[in-house]
Amino acid sequence: MVASMECVRCGGTVAPDGVCWDCGAMQPAFRAHMEITAGDGAAGVSDRGSRKAVNADALALATSGAWTVGVVCDGVSMSPRPERAAQVAAEAGVAVLVARLREGVVPEVALDEAAVRAGLAVSALAMSRDAAPACTFVAGVAGPEGVWSAWAGDSRAYWLPDDGPGMALTEDDTGEHDALTAWLGADAGPVTARVRSYRPLVPGRLLLCTDGLWRYLPDAARLRAALGRGRPDARSDARTLVGHALDAGGQDNVTAAVIRVVASPPAT
Repeated sequence: MVASMECVRCGGTVAPDGVCWDCGAMQPAFRAHMEITAGDGAAGVSDRGSRKAVNADALALATSGAWTVGVVCDGVSMSPRPERAAQVAAEAGVAVLVARLREGVVPEVALDEAAVRAGLAVSALAMSRDAAPACTFVAGVAGPEGVWSAWAGDSRAYWLPDDGPGMALTEDDTGEHDALTAWLGADAGPVTARVRSYRPLVPGRLLLCTDGLWRYLPDAARLRAALGRGRPDARSDARTLVGHALDAGGQDNVTAAVIRVVASPPAT
């Protein structure tokens, strides 16, 4: 039998998702540090950081035939239960990607549907439009014909080749004072994620991350420099990037998901 966890606020019983059944408090240590893998070439690391009581980032990874997919979400700190928003969005997004790619749907359509379904899942958490959990969303798909990304908010995707310059695959949905202009949640309106594709000619990494990482390493060149020239390994790469953010201060939750990508052969 697994012993139940006692709530740090009221002494009540904590549910498997880290929320107290009695008072609804999220436990500070829940999801403080997580590491996940999918197949041999994808891994993700998420850490609460040194300044935050709760890790409101979430990630999910999976494989579907020749495809590897991932979703990273960052709960909006000013909204209620941001950690729940991020978690349900990541899980819902990956579930849709796996199912639709298995059915033969093209990645662009699968990503669009994943963002919509993730948005509906987050919206369902709301008690009202004034009490609406919210999160950002970035998803990636890697397969034999290239890589794809979709996003809403300021979580990012990067292409980091083993050789040559990398690039950002997303553009932040932000306005004045870096305020979000797009997110998932009942107060966000209909979800319209932007989708971008890229066909790499050399092997590399598809990186999905939250602002807890990119505020310390804001461009592809610095991300690649932090990874060094060692033998590529998805778990080691994710650990290295998250460790860099923590060593630099770790003022926010930080999450990195890395998918190794084999170069697509040139068209003949």
